[in-house]
Amino acid sequence: MMESKAAIILAAAVLAVLFAPALGQKSSPPAPAPMSLPPTPAPAPAPHYVDLAELLSVAGPFHTFLNYLEKSNVIETFQGQANNTKVGITVFVPKDSAFSALKQSTFSNLTADQLKTLLLYHALPKFYSLAEFKNLSSLNPVNTFAGSPYTLNLTDDMGSIYVQSMWSRPKIASSVYATRPVAVYALNKVLLPMQLFSKDPPLAPVPAPAPEPGASDAPGPAAGKAGGLTGGKGDSTSAARDTGAVGVASSLLLAAAAGCLILQW
Repeated sequence: MMESKAAIILAAAVLAVLFAPALGQKSSPPAPAPMSLPPTPAPAPAPHYVDLAELLSVAGPFHTFLNYLEKSNVIETFQGQANNTKVGITVFVPKDSAFSALKQSTFSNLTADQLKTLLLYHALPKFYSLAEFKNLSSLNPVNTFAGSPYTLNLTDDMGSIYVQSMWSRPKIASSVYATRPVAVYALNKVLLPMQLFSKDPPLAPVPAPAPEPGASDAPGPAAGKAGGLTGGKGDSTSAARDTGAVGVASSLLLAAAAGCLILQW
């Protein structure tokens, strides 16, 4: 009997040793699942900027103004302001015909800095739509990109916007581009500040009209008048000469008659 109990206890001990790891594994808590990170957001697209050089090269034509902007590097100044979406830029661009109306020597006496100032004078350091010019006119004079004292006067006359400098008052001919933050407006005249031009810049000579056919053959009024005056003078001289001859003959006849009377006595 004692041997049976010992055998049972031994068998229980062996079973406990064999099943202890399995029981420990079942009672241990499960391992935590790996944490999943939120997906990385896609980078925001870069803002779209208007390429002013490209815009002016296909519009207009504004080739002369664009050429001056690129040679003076003012185009970089304008482009940097255009990329600043907080305030933007407004550019007044003269057409090629506006430069053709001036003599070629108009800008030849300007220094590099003066030419740069002239170009900066054609821009406002803020975006303005056509509708905003009406309120802007009450703030005249308006500062330009060239700074003080290079200002402009903007007026709204029955919906027509005029941009006035000292020597010109062009009207905005058309809106080339007007989407915030960039506004580009075409002008038919070059804006010329008084600080750079002490007198009105000379315009290019206008070709003389061709003479009408047969005009050189017809006598002009001056020639006819001169002829009339000459003819009148000749007639008067001849008449005076004839009158003098008659007077001399009359005197000789009277003298002869007097002589005959003396002889009769």
